[in-house]
Amino acid sequence: MNSRRDFFRFAGIAGGAVAAASVSRVAMAALPEPVFQTSADTMAPLVPNSGRPYNPVVTLNGWTLPWRMNQGVKEFHLVAEPVVREMAPGMKAHLWGYNGQSPGPTIEVVEGDRIRIFVTNKLPEHTSIHWHGQRLPNGMDGVAGLNQPAIQPGKTFVYEFVARRPGTFMYHPHADEMTQMAMGMMGLWITHPKAKHPLIDEVQRDFCFLLSAYDIEPGAATPKVAEMLNFNLWTWNSRIFPGIDSLNVRHNDKVRIRVGNLTMTNHPMHLHGHEFLVTGTDGGPTPKSTRLYEVTTDVAVGQMRQIEFVADEEGDWAFHCHKSHHTMNAMGHNIPTMIGVDHRGVAKKINNLIPDYMVMGERGMADMTEMEMPIPDNTIPMMTGEGPFGSVEMGGMFSVLKVRRDQKPGDYKNPGWYKNPVGTVAYEYTGPSAEPARFKAEGGQSMPLKEKPSSDTIVKVKKPSSHSGH
Repeated sequence: MNSRRDFFRFAGIAGGAVAAASVSRVAMAALPEPVFQTSADTMAPLVPNSGRPYNPVVTLNGWTLPWRMNQGVKEFHLVAEPVVREMAPGMKAHLWGYNGQSPGPTIEVVEGDRIRIFVTNKLPEHTSIHWHGQRLPNGMDGVAGLNQPAIQPGKTFVYEFVARRPGTFMYHPHADEMTQMAMGMMGLWITHPKAKHPLIDEVQRDFCFLLSAYDIEPGAATPKVAEMLNFNLWTWNSRIFPGIDSLNVRHNDKVRIRVGNLTMTNHPMHLHGHEFLVTGTDGGPTPKSTRLYEVTTDVAVGQMRQIEFVADEEGDWAFHCHKSHHTMNAMGHNIPTMIGVDHRGVAKKINNLIPDYMVMGERGMADMTEMEMPIPDNTIPMMTGEGPFGSVEMGGMFSVLKVRRDQKPGDYKNPGWYKNPVGTVAYEYTGPSAEPARFKAEGGQSMPLKEKPSSDTIVKVKKPSSHSGH
């Protein structure tokens, strides 16, 4: 194999359109051995043992892909393949991903690094990889048919470029994109600054995860790839609460959280107990003059948001998407609102035919967390999770930021539930209650009606039966 054509034939590349000319320098080198991971645990940060040093990230319920150095080039090997992802204890999904997981492993590099990525396709159809947000040569951008031939099953392609700017990026297919992304093919890419950067602060904890959504019917295991609106599983790194790990930090740590969105809708990410600054977007670090303290920031489709804050309030603080149906697990989209409807008589008659029938929804949906009723195999309840004071009644895109004074530097283990100091927990009032004072003007209006209605109007609220437009 003394020529560039011989190298491409060895690597299984038709024509070599996606490899830079310099790749011929490694024509005699074997492919880097691919590394796989199937555990859904949050792995410890991968401290670099070669190349430029950097402060590594922690991928929530994920891991960072190891590399090898080859004559000054940082080489990675991604394998696109079918995977089984545990979305939460008791539920597994048949997805497509990279190196054993969906999403694939995080890739971490340093600004100025020369990168070479071998991509082997073990899917039943062709694929490609688009390096979302990167500045790179046009032929490396990964749009099948436009920038390169598609990677056929069993073939390996090579991408090679320089990491030109620091920031948080993503990777995903740009071939049969609707199917392959709906099946979970995506991953994060972090480029660290090569030197102290005026807009990038040093932090003690650096977390990252991707937002993704699936439509998997209760009892099934494979997503519906043609779905566009009615998703029923809203995930962080293809995990749903209570299967999402907590973010465990030391009191007064400077914390960075990087969130990428590859769903088909926006997500207002809300953090309790702290204010944060949006310090980065897809375009890189934000100018300091644009940074405002927030408790919620919206992450639109295909976007990334990087937030930073000082974890100076001890406790267990909720962190979640603020779209309420995104903090629920698999649910029916056409369930009518039964609040206030007394259907005990109907339930009694139905029980004569169906002994296990249960009344649901007449007082709200919280009863769902208390019911011991059979559910289909390979699914979990809509609302779940047990906290120190009872049911948390959450699902989907929900986790907890745990801030502790005794958490050791670099220790990411779950410290357990927070022990609130005496007198700092809301409690039941059992004293006398007085009638509230009423204002004479209460319920008034700015001017009288021209014609008064003949009778009072009662508005009955009915929730929408689909998720259209969210």
